[in-house]
Amino acid sequence: MREMLHRIARVIVKELLELRRDRWARFRLIVPPIVQVLVFGYAATFEVFGVSTTVLDLDHSQESRALISAFEDSSRFKIVRVAETQREAERTIDRSQAAIALVIHPGFAELLRKGQAAPLQILVDGTNSNSALIALGYADAIVSTFSQTYQSDYLYRTQPASAAGRVDITLDDRPWYNVGLNSRWFFVPGVIATLTLVMVVNLTAFAIVREREVGTLEQIMVTPIRPFELVAGKTIPFFLVGLTLVTIITLVGTLWFQVPFRGNPLVLLLGTVVYLLSTLAVGLAISTVCKTQQQAFATNFFFVNPMFTLSGFSFPIASMPVAMQWLTYLDPVRYFLVIIRATFLKGVGLAILWPQLLALLAIGGALMSLAVMRFRKSLD
Repeated sequence: MREMLHRIARVIVKELLELRRDRWARFRLIVPPIVQVLVFGYAATFEVFGVSTTVLDLDHSQESRALISAFEDSSRFKIVRVAETQREAERTIDRSQAAIALVIHPGFAELLRKGQAAPLQILVDGTNSNSALIALGYADAIVSTFSQTYQSDYLYRTQPASAAGRVDITLDDRPWYNVGLNSRWFFVPGVIATLTLVMVVNLTAFAIVREREVGTLEQIMVTPIRPFELVAGKTIPFFLVGLTLVTIITLVGTLWFQVPFRGNPLVLLLGTVVYLLSTLAVGLAISTVCKTQQQAFATNFFFVNPMFTLSGFSFPIASMPVAMQWLTYLDPVRYFLVIIRATFLKGVGLAILWPQLLALLAIGGALMSLAVMRFRKSLD
């Protein structure tokens, strides 16, 4: 037992010395993750601001101008052009000069003054369906507010007695855990999971493949070291690197982006440990099927990209086909995203997160066992 630990320690020291000598590797481990966190934190958002808007007012009334002012006063829309004809408004959409076009037809104010429904047309560029749906939601909210305000004023002017006894229902929003609905609080914790996946898988796969490519792996195997000891010595340094990476990104998220951390650090540490077990196994599996670094780079996309897509980081799992939803249960990133967001924003503990931890432990154990067996076979 003592000799086995000694041999594993020697391999660990070897890997750490190689990392110390490789300045470019140290740069890749520190600078790119921080840059990517900053990019995601500032650029990735579900909110839409300054949607380019074309306005076509064919009514030229006080009411139509008031509605246009409501769009101008909103930070969600930016009026870039005032069209004179329907064709001109449509052309701005066709040429991507505007994302939406607000068309107010003649008789808009007359219908409102009669207490009738006044139709309003909004042309939307649907090439970016996500932004289009969000912009339509903002437009619907502005029009609904304008309609309610106008109806109240109309009722007070025409039927003061009825207006005095009118009862309105007000919807009071109370978001929990993210009161301001700040999308950065959603994205930054998720970046920890995705960046850890990419970095750890790359390090594990490329390190072993590099040994095989230059011929040093065979030289190592003629020594008394056994395959299990070599695997442990190769993966433990990358496990420590993964923990360091999670720590760095967590500090950037909490200190720079002010993402609150309300949970128990030990729960996050436990979840990170079992998650790293899974990611290390994926990298080890890639190393067993590849003989060159070019092959490892290509195979890495085959594993990592589907794991990212199926994790629920950017695309809701509930919106996927049923078959794909079942497939997400095999993705360790899915479970770690639940753990990391729940510990950051909700402050929950093991009493709530034990199913995710148990699933991660099962997936990680199975993947590591298969990867180790496949690694032994590839050495024979």
